[in-house]
Amino acid sequence: MRRLFGSVRARATLGATLVVAVALVAAGAAVLLSLRSNLIGEAGTQAERSARAVASELAAGTPYDKLSGLDGDDGPVQVLDEHKRLVAASEDLQRISGTDSGQVKPRPAATPSGDDDDDSDDAGEALEAGEISGESLFSNGSATIDGDAQDYRFAAVEVETHDRGHLKVYAGAPLAAEHGAVRTALTVMLIGFPLLLAVVAAVTWLVTRRALRPVEGIRREMAAITRSEDLTLRVPVPDTHDEIARLASTTNETLAALEKSVERQRRFVADASHELRSPIASLRTQLEVAAAHPELLDLDGAVEDTVRLQRLAADLLLLARLDAGERPNEAKVDLAGLAREEAEGRTGVTVDAEPVEVAGSRGQLGRVLANLLDNAQRHARSAVTVSVRREGGLAVVAVADDGDGVPDGDRERIFERFVRLDAARSRDDGGAGLGLAIARDVAVRHGGTLTAGRGPAGGALFELRLPLV
Repeated sequence: MRRLFGSVRARATLGATLVVAVALVAAGAAVLLSLRSNLIGEAGTQAERSARAVASELAAGTPYDKLSGLDGDDGPVQVLDEHKRLVAASEDLQRISGTDSGQVKPRPAATPSGDDDDDSDDAGEALEAGEISGESLFSNGSATIDGDAQDYRFAAVEVETHDRGHLKVYAGAPLAAEHGAVRTALTVMLIGFPLLLAVVAAVTWLVTRRALRPVEGIRREMAAITRSEDLTLRVPVPDTHDEIARLASTTNETLAALEKSVERQRRFVADASHELRSPIASLRTQLEVAAAHPELLDLDGAVEDTVRLQRLAADLLLLARLDAGERPNEAKVDLAGLAREEAEGRTGVTVDAEPVEVAGSRGQLGRVLANLLDNAQRHARSAVTVSVRREGGLAVVAVADDGDGVPDGDRERIFERFVRLDAARSRDDGGAGLGLAIARDVAVRHGGTLTAGRGPAGGALFELRLPLV
């Protein structure tokens, strides 16, 4: 069963068919009840009309044997006295139920004695002689007339006569039309409803198949991308401007982001391998020379290469953690105090800071300031200034130098990994082109920004903006 309804199309078809089936059953039941009620009401009206016609004749003093309604053509008629004794009935009436009398033929009534008053309380409403009751009572029953048995709707009307006392007239109208109409409607529903449900199921199956066809195309293309590992491929976007089209567009955006991430990771691995190769090769060369000629060992150079290799490994590990989505520890950090700590012991660095607190990792934010100061000192002629201030709901840390500055076309490129505007000098100074990239990644993960511009002294100006606590 689970495999049978394992597809969206099958479940949609089943759901639509069940909903329509419930609606059809409810509507069919309502139609049948309404039809039956209307037909019974019409039969009751007909029976009441016949009963009042007989009651009018009785009120006018017509003898029982002269009543026109007793011929049985319009249905069974019975006349009961105030003691519920049958005094008149239709011709050829053989059996009846649903009235107050079980008799089918009137019998001679004995003269009631003074003690025979046990039914006196059952007399109808008080009426004047010759008056017919305005109310009618209805009931269902059956009768057999001349061998023909049918169900009837009976109407009871009371009349006060001049010489025969209080009488009650029962007249019946056949319910054959009601039974026939209800049976016909039920037969039509039993035949038509399954056909209609089959049409609904077929239409739903075809419509959902057509609607889900783009989804199948997306699935096939995604399977092909997975098999080929070619992230340049994209799924087809249907020209429908609906949810499926938006799903395809979002899928393509995800593939583009994934392609960009994978390409970035590949470049990162290639650049990291290249950067690690140089210090490792240099260190190996020095160690091999020292092994053959100990007197030629350049100990300072070996230490320098080792430190450079250590810093590069630390930077690569930090970038790997940032790429893995490592979230900073949420704590209050005083940027003014942090700026003074990072500037302490550095030559030519001045700090102008007001107390400003942000939320984040003190270690990572300290790494951002250290990288910015290292970069500024590397390119400054003589002075580096650090300022910390409030600007609306942001804390702004500005690091400026008096060097040559950053060309306009390179102010975004310098934040890419392993990018050096002066590769030779950066490598000699121990830089690998990761400091600014790490600084921006940390800023972004703290909900801030890091931008490059021109400083007051004409050199580079880096501004770190972070949301205040």
